[in-house]
Amino acid sequence: MAEPPEADLLRDPEAYARLLEHVHDAVLAGVPAPRSPRSVVSDSWQRSLAAHVDPDSGEAPLVFEPSEVTDLRAEHPLAPVLPLLRQTLVSIADDAEHMMIVTDAEGLVLWREGASGVLLRADRVALTEGTRWTEEAIGTNAMGTTLATGEPVQIYSAEHLVRRYHAWTCAAAPVRDPETGALLGSIDVSGPLRTVHPAMLALVTASAQLAEGQLRAQLAVRDEKMRRANMRHLDALRGRPGALLSAGGRVLAAESCTLPSTVEVRRGGGTVTLPDGRIAVVDPLDDGFLLRLATSGPAHRRRLTLEYLTDGAGSTTLDGREIPFTLRHAELLTLLALHPRGLSAERLALQLYGENGNPVTVRAEIHRLRTQLGTGVVQTRPYRLAADIDADFLRTRAALRRGDAAEATRTFSGPLLPESEAPAILEERESLTAQVRQVALNTTDSDTLWAFWETSCGADDLEVLDALCAALDPADPRLAVARTHRSRLS
Repeated sequence: MAEPPEADLLRDPEAYARLLEHVHDAVLAGVPAPRSPRSVVSDSWQRSLAAHVDPDSGEAPLVFEPSEVTDLRAEHPLAPVLPLLRQTLVSIADDAEHMMIVTDAEGLVLWREGASGVLLRADRVALTEGTRWTEEAIGTNAMGTTLATGEPVQIYSAEHLVRRYHAWTCAAAPVRDPETGALLGSIDVSGPLRTVHPAMLALVTASAQLAEGQLRAQLAVRDEKMRRANMRHLDALRGRPGALLSAGGRVLAAESCTLPSTVEVRRGGGTVTLPDGRIAVVDPLDDGFLLRLATSGPAHRRRLTLEYLTDGAGSTTLDGREIPFTLRHAELLTLLALHPRGLSAERLALQLYGENGNPVTVRAEIHRLRTQLGTGVVQTRPYRLAADIDADFLRTRAALRRGDAAEATRTFSGPLLPESEAPAILEERESLTAQVRQVALNTTDSDTLWAFWETSCGADDLEVLDALCAALDPADPRLAVARTHRSRLS
């Protein structure tokens, strides 16, 4: 949810701008500020500075020349809603000495319309068609920040990271594809400080919602045309299970089968595995696909083995074949295995990165993971694993629930992903280690205590060593080893 404008901004914009200048200077200098920036601004400054944006000399980069932008406009999905946006925003922007800006999902300015005086001022600070306004390119600004967060946002004066934009105020809202939910771009209204208006953010948000509504209406028309043009292909199956799919994989009509609302398909069609394991063949049609179920019952599910309780590198195995993996992919697989019903991109971002998590980053990582493991293993909406999971941390968890101390310590070979700093992984690692330690201490079984002591989590634990020495039989050769190690720690 977007943070509302400050009351001080609405009462005295110029005084509020001066206060923000002091806050901006103090935060960047690392000295106490007269107040804290809004959280959306503070988070954006951190992302922008991490991308090495210079607050003193940054300028939006020109990526495409005007002639190239013309071609990009014609192909962009937001082109059909420009008349609506002009009707709802440009006339208001003219009256208020503002301008309307529309970007693509990568922050490229495709359209810019409004009061001529404001356009001339914008030219002087590179706020023009063909420039890129992501946070990574130019720091905190309404367009870039709304694309980074997926939420409407207003940025006023010195809330912009780069100083040359402190004389500007802007509000932006994201626009999403009604079929896929993917970001298409942002709609922005920008202008000089003196023309700031409390309704600006609400106006831009409403305009973005109107644009999405028009896109949904256009999508419904295309769906109906596709059904009418291709229903004969579904009829030709003569009652055999199948479906008509949109170009994005949405089920538009089905025959003799139950399917999820959306099927993951490749552009050229081919064989797909449904979430329940059924196999289907997808044939390309005009503006969509024909799906034919190849099997009526569930197919053999793939087996994903995760060995992440270790002091070493761990391993990820798919159907017996070891898969190279990054720490981030191991973290994703761990969280998805711990949440079999699935997680949204927003929830994954929170668990991986904390409050500063960006769902866009998570979606990119999931895309790379799905490319590596296959779309049949990692499902979407929500993100979840559609495979038989054999994970050492899940086996340990199950043993703890049963109160089986011997099995819990046998499967616990070390801390969960010890190099991970993801908040949810840290919490799970500490919880699992503490529980295994406690069940080991609660038993007098020497083998159970020895198994935990052999891990890095128990090696230098004096309480565990004392319990082990007390549990071992005097004739057991392991007692001398434990006592020697105990004496070294004293």
